[in-house]
Amino acid sequence: VQLQASGGGSVQAGGSLRLSCVASRRITSINPMGWYRQGPGKAQREFVASIVSGGEAVYADSVEGRFTISRDADKNAQYLQMDGLGPGDTGVYYCYLATDRISWGQGTLVTVSS
Repeated sequence: VQLQASGGGSVQAGGSLRLSCVASRRITSINPMGWYRQGPGKAQREFVASIVSGGEAVYADSVEGRFTISRDADKNAQYLQMDGLGPGDTGVYYCYLATDRISWGQGTLVTVSS
C-alpha cells in the first residue's frame, strides 16, 4: 500500500491546518490508521492520533481537544484537522495504515511560528 500525505505548511500560532493521506487501495473500518510526527532535532517519531479497529479515535494528550482525526472510506483517505496550533506542533507528520503490514506516507512538514 502506498500512502500520499499532503496539507502541511507554515502557519502562525493559533492557526489551523488540515492534513490528508490518501491510500492506493481501499481502506476499511478494520484497518487501524493514524498519524505520528517527528519534531526538529528529535530522534524518534511520536504518536499523534489514530483510528483503531472499530472506529474509535485515540489522541496523544498533547493534542487532545485540538486535533481531530477522521477518514473517508469512499476516497481511501484519512485526515487530521489541526486547530489551535502552537510551536510545539512543528514537525514532519507521517500517516500510517495497518493492513497485513504497516505502511507509511512520505511525511508532510508543519511549521508553526510564534
